[in-house]
This record gives sequence, structure tokens and C-alpha cells, in this order.
Amino acid sequence: MKYKANILVVDDEASVCKSIAAALETEGYLVDTVPGGEQALAKESRTKYAVALVDLVMPDIGGIELLEKIKERNPNITIIMITGYPSIQTAVQAIKFGAFDYIPKPFTPDELRTLVARALGRRHYYEDVASKIGTPVEKLVHMELPSDLYCIPEHSWVRLEKGGNVRVGIHHNFIGTICRIVSFDFPKVGETIHQGDVCLRVTDGRNQVHRLWAPVSGKVIAVNKGIVEDNSPLAQDPYETGWLLALEPLNLEEELKNLRPVDSKLDSEYYIP
Repeated sequence: MKYKANILVVDDEASVCKSIAAALETEGYLVDTVPGGEQALAKESRTKYAVALVDLVMPDIGGIELLEKIKERNPNITIIMITGYPSIQTAVQAIKFGAFDYIPKPFTPDELRTLVARALGRRHYYEDVASKIGTPVEKLVHMELPSDLYCIPEHSWVRLEKGGNVRVGIHHNFIGTICRIVSFDFPKVGETIHQGDVCLRVTDGRNQVHRLWAPVSGKVIAVNKGIVEDNSPLAQDPYETGWLLALEPLNLEEELKNLRPVDSKLDSEYYIP
């Protein structure tokens, strides 16, 4: 059964608001749309929203500032940033301030619905488990991330290997929001992928396709084909045997500056075994 929710859309383009509302209302969500940050804050003060989709660039209040204001008032809301200027810098900045993910324009209705479903699935999953064991969400068991990773938080990671190449994988919190994994759409060996673009797609048991952003640019030199036959390492050992791609990086030193380095003492993430 789908998790129904109130959703707020904040974008100064009326056509974008209209298309988002149409795509989400077909799933039974209750959608309110506003053209700017001030109206969003007024709406949010009167209605309990589970998800807000917020444009990164608006004339009155910028998307990052609005994200901070909404999260300060309602820490449990899930925020997805909408951007017409997709870049890893803005994505990581938004996620550092508490955004769940971002979606670049133009996007399809299916891409939007899949991302919203994943956001709500994560929220509902955490709340359900916390309720069953009688503890607040923030008290759930933690998985400590290896300290040699650089991350797009809760999304993808990269690790430097001997010889100068890197391995790329998927964050365990991302895996936890996907219904049973059915298939992977890997890039081809020899293909070049770019930081912030889609590096692979994952199809789940509901036939939803989830996009994973590339943490760094590089030429694909190997894919973990064993994951195709048995994807259990993604849940059991996501930072070692669960790696996905090996790359020959193109601009590693500069691109690592756009990512968040992991401090194992500070950056352990919520994990539900």
C-alpha cells in the first residue's frame, strides 16, 4: 500500500508547479503549490507536510535558505531540491543542509514519482521500525562509515585505491529506501561518466528506476558483475564487496573538494539492521 502524504511544491514557474502537482496527484498525494519562499513558510505554518519540493533558485528566498528555515521549524520534513542548474556543488550543499536529494530539470513524471516514493519510503521505514522497537528515530543503531570515503551524503561514495584509480558505490541509506532490487543498468567499460550525472540506474520490485549520481568523473574500467547475480553485499557489506564501479578518475583532486569526507567518529549514519 502506498504511503499517502501532504506535499508542498515551491517553484516560481507556474508550469512546473502544475506539472508536478499533476504527476503526484495521480498517486493520491495531496499537493499544494506556491510560487515563492514567503508563501511556502506561510503554508508550512498551517499544514503538516511530509515532503517539500523546493526550487533552488527563486526571486525572494533562495532554495538553500528556505530549506534551512523549513527544517528549523519542522525537522522531520523531507525536502527534495529542484534545480535547473544541476551540479554536484549545489547538490552536496543542499544535502549538507538537510535535503534528502535533488532532481534536475527537465525530469519526467516517472522520475519525480520514483524519487518522492523513495523519500516517503525512507521516512515511513524509519518511523515504523523506531515505533516497533519503542525508540526515537535518532536512537536507532548506527553503521559507522569507513573513514577513507568521500560521499554525496546518503547517496553515493568514492574510495581512492592504490595506483590512482577509484571505486564507487552506493550509500547504505539509499539501499534501505529501495524495494527489492531487480536489475542494474551499468555504464559500459570504457565509457566516461561525469561528476553529478547519472552513473547507473537501479530498477526495483515495483519497476521504479532509481538514479545514482556519480561522485566523481572518470573512465569506467570495471563493473562489479557479481552484484548482478547476488546483490546481498549491497546490504551486508556496501563499502567493500558491495562496490559498483571502478574508475580511472579525470579530475579527482578538484572534484573531491565538492564531496564530504567521512569522519568515522562524526559521520556515522542511521542504519536499521
